[in-house]
Amino acid sequence: MRLRNCHNFHDFRSMAKQRLPRPIFNYIDGAAEDEVTYRRNRAAFDDCDLVPNVLRGVSNVDMSVTVMGQKLAMPVYCSPTALQRLFHHQGERAVAAAAAKHGTMFGVSSLGTVSLEETRQISNGPQVYQFYFHKDRGLNREMMARAKQAGVEVMMLTVDSITGGNRERDKRTGFAIPFKLNLAGIAQFAIKPSWAINYYTHEQFRLPQLDSHVDMGGGVMSISRYFTEMLDPSMSWDDVAEMVQHWSGQFCLKGIMSVEDARRAVEIGCTGIVLSNHGGRQLDGSRTAFDQLAEIVDAVGDRIDVMMDGGVQRGTHVLKALSLGAKAVGLGRYYLFPLAAAGQAGVERSLELMHIEIERGMKLMGCTSVSELKRRNLRFRQ
Repeated sequence: MRLRNCHNFHDFRSMAKQRLPRPIFNYIDGAAEDEVTYRRNRAAFDDCDLVPNVLRGVSNVDMSVTVMGQKLAMPVYCSPTALQRLFHHQGERAVAAAAAKHGTMFGVSSLGTVSLEETRQISNGPQVYQFYFHKDRGLNREMMARAKQAGVEVMMLTVDSITGGNRERDKRTGFAIPFKLNLAGIAQFAIKPSWAINYYTHEQFRLPQLDSHVDMGGGVMSISRYFTEMLDPSMSWDDVAEMVQHWSGQFCLKGIMSVEDARRAVEIGCTGIVLSNHGGRQLDGSRTAFDQLAEIVDAVGDRIDVMMDGGVQRGTHVLKALSLGAKAVGLGRYYLFPLAAAGQAGVERSLELMHIEIERGMKLMGCTSVSELKRRNLRFRQ
């Protein structure tokens, strides 16, 4: 399959599956335990129908939004994800460049494979730094100071990952960082030699945000040990409130799912929350962000910017989320499969297709701006 023949999420996924060794493909594609939440994330959108209006004069459509003080040319952003250079050697560089081209926000993870500083040089658009809460409070403050110095506009603390999810696809192949593959996993790498050539002929794989703590093979610490030994499961609202005050800027919590927690985020001074179940990769059986969106918007949407991610594969999915009150929608696998398939060109094409779908959908809905997307344009199936 060629990039020009990719017209939707499923095409990109198929192209990535052709290119990647199965353990790496499954790392992107897989989720926790029985993957019920993963499947439900996508299916939730199918339970909601759009009700369009016609004859509204929609020759010009403005799909721009402002979220956490950041102006985006389209109401989607590239959520921060880990290990991107494992999927394609360009990694976060490709995502930063593609996001800049389309005028939207992107994120760099603590477990990112390109530094905050380098991605900031690639894109002058809004940049998020996604980080985890460590037992070492000094390290937490050090990471925030580094982000501030790099020019990062938004801090995004992930709050649903105090321990790693039970991802059984990875266990079957022995996938881990550093690699500890079993025979079945090694065989899958052997039949995809182009990936190995690409991987080994480019710069050494690094985690520059955590170089002195975690790496890909030097023996410092595996990623699984990072989650179990360095992250603090006792993290509390008081701890986060202190970080929000210390940052003194746009601060977002990713992984909020209950009204109670959304209200607490407002109380401690957060400016944004992302409703998320981590793409179904953490607590299997948890509710979907889309299903939780309306009640959380009703509770706090007038006091904090509410975003969501999980299962978003179409422009119409974005329109449904915006109609329920989301300020913007995060993309994860939607751009990771194109990244794995074709690097920067793949990410650019996926964002271009999303832009086209949102614009077309708004015209067919009879809306000239995002603010015109309302709940009256939705009906939920019983």
